[in-house]
This record gives sequence, C-alpha cells and structure tokens, in this order.
Amino acid sequence: MELFTGALFDFGISLVVAMCWGILFGTPSRALFAAGLLGGIGHSLRFLLLTAGLGLIASTMVASVTIGLLGIFSAHRIHHPPVVITLPASITMIPGLYAYRSMLGGIKLTNLENLDAHPGLLTGIAHNVMLTFSLLFTLAIGISISALLFRNKSVKEIRFNKSSILKNKAT
Repeated sequence: MELFTGALFDFGISLVVAMCWGILFGTPSRALFAAGLLGGIGHSLRFLLLTAGLGLIASTMVASVTIGLLGIFSAHRIHHPPVVITLPASITMIPGLYAYRSMLGGIKLTNLENLDAHPGLLTGIAHNVMLTFSLLFTLAIGISISALLFRNKSVKEIRFNKSSILKNKAT
C-alpha cells in the first residue's frame, strides 16, 4: 500500500509539474492535459522501477522511451506534434540536483584549501557530472527512439497496428 501511495503521489506531483512546464512552453490547451498525463506516467514509472531495484539511468531510459512512444500515440489522437507533448512531460526527469551538486563542487574547487580538506571533492564532482550527462543523454535518446521508429510518416499518417510497424522497419 505504501508503494501505491508513493507512486500515486509521484504521479500527481509530476502531472502538475509537466502541465506547468507546458503552460510555460506555450503548449496548446488541448495538448496540456496529455503532456501532464505523460509526465505523471513517466515519472511514476521511473519511481516504481527505482523502488524495484533498477538503476537510475536504466529507469530513466525506460520511462523516457515510454513517454516517447505514448507521445506519438497521444499526438495522433489530439492532432498536435509529439514534441509539444513529450518535452513538458520529460522535464520532470531533468537531473537538476546532480547538476547543482556539480556546480557547487566546482565552486568549492576554486579554493585549494577545500581540496586539501575534502580529498573526495574531485571524485564527487566527476560522479555528479557524469550522472548529469548520462541522464540527459538517456532522456534525449529515449524520447528520440519513437521518432526514429515512425520517421517516414507524419503523425497523422500513422496507423497503430502490427503491419505498419513492420513496414516502417523494412524501409
């Protein structure tokens, strides 16, 4: 029950955050709720995968691929480009904390006395920088996979059945 409550809370917060970013980016009102739903689904899926023991990068990859694929389907339904939906939805998984820790470590590094007092400072900075870039690349790749799968057709021409997926792979 605790896991369900945590996932539901995560879904709700992520839905609101994705919708707010959608408003900031000028997402049409018709696509705003879809962006919020995808943000909630993606972030709560990542939460559940992290709770199940999957790593942060792998969980983010699965969630971003899910957002990308559902974004193609949603764009087809509401007649808007997928980027209008997937961008605000994926913002909820931007690794801001790790980027902040990287910058804070870099600022501490400007004083050489901190390096003597904290010998693990460089290791911490390198870890946070690598994690930040890995998560950003994972988000970009995960969202782009759906565009690559359906690259030959516009969103309005996609038919969601097995034959169209096989036909896209053959070309």
